[in-house]
Amino acid sequence: MRKKAGTLGIVLLVALPVVTYSIDRLPGVWCNWRGPMQNGASDETGYPTSWSPKGENLIWKAPIGGRSAPVVYGDRLYIVNSAGEGELEQEQLISLDANTGKTLWRERWNMFGSDVPAHRIGWASPTVDPVTGRIYVQGGGGTFLCFDASGKLLWEHSLAEELGAITTHGGRTVTPVVAGDLVITSGINGSWGTQARGSHRYIAFDKMTGDIVWMSQPGGAPYDTCYPTALVADFAGKRLLVDGNADGGVYAMKRLTGERVWGYQFSKRAINSSVITDGKWVFATHGQENYDTNVMGRVVALDPTRTGDISKTGEVWRDDGLMVEFPSPTMHGNHLYVIDNGANLICLDESSGKELWRKTLGTIQKASPVYVDGKIYVGTENGKFFILQPGDTGCKILDEDELSTVAGEEEILASVAVAKGRVFMVSIKNIYCIGSKKLPPLQRAAPAPAPAKPVPSSGPAAWVQVVPTEVIVAPGKHVQFRARSFDASGDFIREEQATWALAGLEGSLTPGGEFTATKAPQAGEVKATVGGVTGSARLRVMRGLPYSEDFEAVAPKTVPAYWTGAGGKFEVREVEGHKVLVKLSNEQSLLRRARAYMGPPGLHDYTFEADVFGVEKRRQLPDIGIIAQRYGLVLAGNAQKLWIESWQPEIKRTRTIPFEWK
Repeated sequence: MRKKAGTLGIVLLVALPVVTYSIDRLPGVWCNWRGPMQNGASDETGYPTSWSPKGENLIWKAPIGGRSAPVVYGDRLYIVNSAGEGELEQEQLISLDANTGKTLWRERWNMFGSDVPAHRIGWASPTVDPVTGRIYVQGGGGTFLCFDASGKLLWEHSLAEELGAITTHGGRTVTPVVAGDLVITSGINGSWGTQARGSHRYIAFDKMTGDIVWMSQPGGAPYDTCYPTALVADFAGKRLLVDGNADGGVYAMKRLTGERVWGYQFSKRAINSSVITDGKWVFATHGQENYDTNVMGRVVALDPTRTGDISKTGEVWRDDGLMVEFPSPTMHGNHLYVIDNGANLICLDESSGKELWRKTLGTIQKASPVYVDGKIYVGTENGKFFILQPGDTGCKILDEDELSTVAGEEEILASVAVAKGRVFMVSIKNIYCIGSKKLPPLQRAAPAPAPAKPVPSSGPAAWVQVVPTEVIVAPGKHVQFRARSFDASGDFIREEQATWALAGLEGSLTPGGEFTATKAPQAGEVKATVGGVTGSARLRVMRGLPYSEDFEAVAPKTVPAYWTGAGGKFEVREVEGHKVLVKLSNEQSLLRRARAYMGPPGLHDYTFEADVFGVEKRRQLPDIGIIAQRYGLVLAGNAQKLWIESWQPEIKRTRTIPFEWK
């Protein structure tokens, strides 16, 4: 239907012209899996019309598989996948020579406290900052890492332990984007205070230091985890970040502050495909039930210059009934290309949404199409790889190859990367570099020039940002805060000499914004006021070891304010004359299981002991456990067993014994 429209823890298991922000449109650069124009397309030429896994136009092949798309930066190719097997399995970032496929270095990190199974780790792609050459990765266990080009770890965050980020069996993990001085990611989390409730939140880090600059919650209650990659673009004079959300909406935020600009109610499930733009409209897709009809799936064009709730006012056109859930769209000229859940490539008229043609590629699809040099390159989950020539009235198959003699044995889940005549394709078993063997070698990328700093706004301050905006500090330590002002459009004005104040915190605060913690534990805010506008940073003071908590000093129906992941999931009650922590029931299945962390990340060499009590309801007993040094010790109620785990889905590293505790 087409429509035209105007640590320590506890666990219980009229459109104005726009300029798209894109400084990586350089030869030989594909820094993010969505490409230099953030739409799965490139304006380069000189790409092959055919190849063969047996040799034709096959420059090299490496026995390194994965499910995430690679990225290319000069003569370097980066990919995230798994390393090792069973109890030794980890995630890793690999750097390869893009000319030869030779592995240059690998950096690994552990999976812990995650519900993602082994075959779904390495979901998110790495992202390269073309200015610095740094590589950013979000791991399947909630670890966010920054590496330099030599593989040295520069900084990292444990988003689960610090901010209560959750993972699920689905494995869906977001690929970060670089936007100027920021690197931005997102996911579902529930941490503490006003952010205790689980929601899809966006986190902007200073790309050099790893400090959190802003956090934003544009939507409502999440349906599920999701993995769209945000679009960074300018619309109607506003620097925006546009993305699909776990609550089924599409939202635009001011990318320097995280303030919500508009929202579009879209789906009754989470959005997994990434939005794209032609410089005028934003195009979005999904494959679940529509928010306002019982039809499954929609492709929509939105006017991004609107504000507020644009669910009824922002549609340019929509095509209901197209179930495009996983592959993200691409485009060229006036053609919008989408692949539905049944692996049908569909061409739509960008200006009207009219379907022009469709081409069946297989039966099931995850990889997104990539357009370059008049061709579309795409692989299917059945293990076929296509080179297609799209036209106005149809699509010609230029080349079709089965990667394995056994159908479906070598699945293709990832999109390709393209750079200087080469197509880099990843299957679950191999990486293929496709192109003419006569191509000149790729050269090491020169750092891209930093984007020109915008002229500071002369407007009045409408928003005050306190940086860093989320902090954990030890007693006696100092934190230097900065106050930054922005106008109503989200443009930076200047760093300010603010009036500083504390809310809910004890400590010293200088007129220049330096805070010194004098008491632990505690949690509160550091506030800065400029011209009557106030902004704040959230701060927790956590003491190290030894640690104890009997809850006697905690008010009933609350939790210790500084704990991560406890608010809204637990509460303190009085039972038989003593205060205890009680797990609350939660009807939302996504948030029913809970892990709470009570100390700063990095504590080690300690023993953790807790008294626990389970209540039987409807002949069901809970699972109750404690976490120490990223290992969980769990009492399984119904099974009457005791197990120790570090990564629960990977049973080879879990040890279980019978243990009657009823």
